[in-house]
Amino acid sequence: MSDSGSATPPSDPPHEPELSDLLDELEELEETVDDPDERQQVRETIRVARRVQPTPFGRVIRGFDRHDASEALVGSVLIGVPMLAEGGTLEIGAFLALHPVSFVATVLATIGLVVGVLYVAEIQQVEIYRPFFGVIPRRLVGVLGISFVTAVALMTGWGRIEWSDPWLALCQTTVAFAPMSLAAALGDILPGS
Repeated sequence: MSDSGSATPPSDPPHEPELSDLLDELEELEETVDDPDERQQVRETIRVARRVQPTPFGRVIRGFDRHDASEALVGSVLIGVPMLAEGGTLEIGAFLALHPVSFVATVLATIGLVVGVLYVAEIQQVEIYRPFFGVIPRRLVGVLGISFVTAVALMTGWGRIEWSDPWLALCQTTVAFAPMSLAAALGDILPGS
C-alpha cells in the first residue's frame, strides 16, 4: 500500500530571532539614517534593547539590593558550612598568621577572583552602578562584606575560632572567607537566582 501523496521532507524550524539579531539590524539602520534626530532615536532604541533580559544568561545586572544580598548570603553559607567543618581551614589560618605576606596575598587573590567572576568572566553583564567614591563597585563591596561577616559569624558562633588571639582568628576567618566570597559572587549573578 503506497501513499499517493508525495512526502515532503521535514524542514528546519524557522530561525527564531534573538536580541543580538535585533541589535545588529538597529546598528545597520543607525549607519543609514541621515537625519540627526532620527539617528538619536535609533541610538536610544539600541540602548533600550540592550536592557532587555530575554534569557537568564545575558541579563544586564545593575545595582545591589536586598535580593542580591540574600543571594550572596546563601552562596556564602553553602560553601561556608563545609569550610567550618574542615580542620584544614584552621591549619591554613595558623600558617597565614605566621606568614603575613601570604595573608595579604590571600586577601588580594580573593578580591581579584571576585572581581573576575563579577566583572571579567562575563557570566552575566554586570554593570557598575553608583560606585562608592566614584570608583568602588557597590556589588563588590556587598559580596565581599556579606561573605566576610558571614565567615566571622559562623566561625565565632560555632566555636571554630577564639578572639583571644585576634590575629589568628582573623587569619583563620580569612581562609573560610576566600571560597565563601567566590560562592557569594556566583550565587548573586547566576541565572535563576
